[in-house]
Amino acid sequence: MRPGHDDEVTADAELAARLRHVFWIGGGSGAGKSTVARRLADRYGWRLYATDDVMRDHADRATPEEAPFLHEFIAMDMDERWVNRSPEVMLETFHWFRGEGFGLIVEDLLRLPPERGVIVEGFRLLPHLVKPLLDAPRRAVWLLPTPDFRQAAIRSRSVPGEGFVWRTSDPVRAGRNLAERDRMFTTRLGEEAEHLRLHTIDVETTLTEDALTERVARAFRL
Repeated sequence: MRPGHDDEVTADAELAARLRHVFWIGGGSGAGKSTVARRLADRYGWRLYATDDVMRDHADRATPEEAPFLHEFIAMDMDERWVNRSPEVMLETFHWFRGEGFGLIVEDLLRLPPERGVIVEGFRLLPHLVKPLLDAPRRAVWLLPTPDFRQAAIRSRSVPGEGFVWRTSDPVRAGRNLAERDRMFTTRLGEEAEHLRLHTIDVETTLTEDALTERVARAFRL
């Protein structure tokens, strides 16, 4: 056992105890995380914490020492971000995929009153970061969109001329790079969650929002 391991385990256990009122929904882009989280929050009277909503705040709070990949990304122009790099490089260097700023999510959650349940959702919830904060594995689930579902979600949300890819010199290539990066990220999430024995749900085109919400509720044993 490495030096300090006992202290780390104790600290994780204390955090898990303080966050036992929190439920976590992670997963790939376009998998329905926001919709399911909002429905469950309304149903059970929980507070909803969407990690997408605090990304700008967290980017402002994170120092270059704490989040070097974030600050490199900020310094890039749109083509450097989405057109000129391969999806593989985009995957490996994207700051949120590397867990930068996750500690700020935890800080925010610890400031919320524990008397009321909280449901947290977003792609920033990486399995290896969330697991030490769970007092029980059933309090977290990852939604993994199948390729068909992801394509359908992209088509339904795409409006020509809108979205950040249209601020690049090659929106088609940028969109293709982004889609491949997100596909690889979803695969990585599934493999990591399986390795850590955490719950995942494959989101297919035949799965309705109502059915997906009920599957997540059952995963949480509500």
